[in-house]
Amino acid sequence: MTLLLLGLVLFLGTHSIRIVADPWRTQRVGAMGLNGWKAVYSLLSIAGFVLIVYGFAAARQAPVLVYPTAKWMAHLAALLTIPAFILLAAAYVPGTRIKRAVGHPMVLGVKLWAFAHLLSNGLLHEVITFGAFLAWSVLSYIAARRRDRAAGTVYVTGPLSRDLIAVAAGLVGWVVFAMWLHRALIGVGPFGG
Repeated sequence: MTLLLLGLVLFLGTHSIRIVADPWRTQRVGAMGLNGWKAVYSLLSIAGFVLIVYGFAAARQAPVLVYPTAKWMAHLAALLTIPAFILLAAAYVPGTRIKRAVGHPMVLGVKLWAFAHLLSNGLLHEVITFGAFLAWSVLSYIAARRRDRAAGTVYVTGPLSRDLIAVAAGLVGWVVFAMWLHRALIGVGPFGG
């Protein structure tokens, strides 16, 4: 559990700098240069992610039940991740109406993903992991929207085809992940079996 907690602190801590210390981040970018900042940020994020993966796998060996979950909750969680994948795709397709409506679709997608996983996963290491991501995404979304309002940010939209691309990419990503990659990478099939 120690590796998992350390990974969460490192990964989410790195991703929380804009939430809790945006002026400090701006100073660091100024001192290090944007590429220097991105290099350090990326290395810390990767290290945190690797620790999360190893810590999660290790914690699976000694599971502690926090709350039971019904089998149908896994199906609900799988369905709730469909919009999460669409939001993730919309973060990378410029000029979508989705981004204009929500501002930060990736963070909102992480929020939905984490919530969905809390519904269907009641073991301590799962609750800690998905609960931490949910808490981070809520705080990150609030902070990002506040920055947008302060800066007067308006997200420009392009043709409707961009939204259709985001939806199609999100659906394809979800199908590939739900039907094949989740079991291959995580060891659990979202629909059982």
